[in-house]
Amino acid sequence: MTLDRTSTITLVAVMGAALLLALLNQMTAVGSAAHVPTYMIALAGKYLCFAMLALAVDLVWGFAGILSLGHAAFFALGGYAMGMYLMRQIGTRGVYGNAMLPDFMVFLGWKELPWYWHGFEWFGFAILMAIVVPAALAGVFGWLAFRSRVTGVYLSIITQALTYALLLAFFRNDMGFGGNNGLTDFKDILGFNVQADSTRSALLVISALLLCGQFLLARFVVDSRFGKILIAVRDTESRTRFLGYRPESYKLVVWVLSAVMAGIGGALYVPQVGIINPSEFAPGNSIEAVIWVAVGGRGTLVGAILGAIIVNFGKTWFTGALPEVWLYALGAMFIFVSLFLPRGVMGLFRTRQTKEPEPPAVAAAHEVTG
Repeated sequence: MTLDRTSTITLVAVMGAALLLALLNQMTAVGSAAHVPTYMIALAGKYLCFAMLALAVDLVWGFAGILSLGHAAFFALGGYAMGMYLMRQIGTRGVYGNAMLPDFMVFLGWKELPWYWHGFEWFGFAILMAIVVPAALAGVFGWLAFRSRVTGVYLSIITQALTYALLLAFFRNDMGFGGNNGLTDFKDILGFNVQADSTRSALLVISALLLCGQFLLARFVVDSRFGKILIAVRDTESRTRFLGYRPESYKLVVWVLSAVMAGIGGALYVPQVGIINPSEFAPGNSIEAVIWVAVGGRGTLVGAILGAIIVNFGKTWFTGALPEVWLYALGAMFIFVSLFLPRGVMGLFRTRQTKEPEPPAVAAAHEVTG
């Protein structure tokens, strides 16, 4: 696997920015001009977690042609796994001082811990569940959908229905996940105060490392023979099938991988924002992730990261300065990109040539088909 100049610059910029922000937060005095406040550290960490979600969406949409409107479900499931671990760390410091039951369970009159909460007192188990649960859901859903050859807008609608069904389920108090309020008031992670500046800075750097790791993994996948076949399936699925390949198998593998990437992003997101509730399953969140990819540049991987950071930075600014126009601004941005930047922001950085080179998708199809 070889990285192009843009990918290298992106990885260096992500890690460099995360390290710089963390150092300025820890090594400079509060109130000095160089000091980076804690809320900016948490905000940057949140952007990087959203970038992982965008990268996961780009992997399936940009390279497999699967437009998912439900990837927020995998992100939220990873977040709930981490939230359950953090809730188990509160112990007797909770409002009701019950080391065995989270406060919301005591408030609702629960007498014992549900069986599916056992094991979440261990960090390793929580991380495992943040990977396994999204992967299992994606595996079952993908196997049923792809073997039935559900594609296009029908598949997109089904993915949206999936995340909406989970939204309704997690809203129920009897599900045992905090209902509408979700999970919050976290104290510790691996024995460290989750509210401490040093912990937040460490989480930011870890988020940057994992984002870079996911990018390298995604680049390896799309540059491999598997990735070439995947692109051929995206562009000429029937022809690829006639040549003896099984498109549903390739789609399923990349779909599950994408869900795992989103779940890891969700697991890192929760300790940095301090809460996880059913609103994370909202279909609108999945649609926003698609917009991030479209703005940055579908099928580029780098564009997914760039788009997530640009759009969420804009969202932060607009919701603070002009909160009533944020949704209009988001819609206008998507329309503008669709009309004038069909290749997203990354299209602006591509060198224009007199003669257009053969599109990568066509080249991949030729390589696979011989």
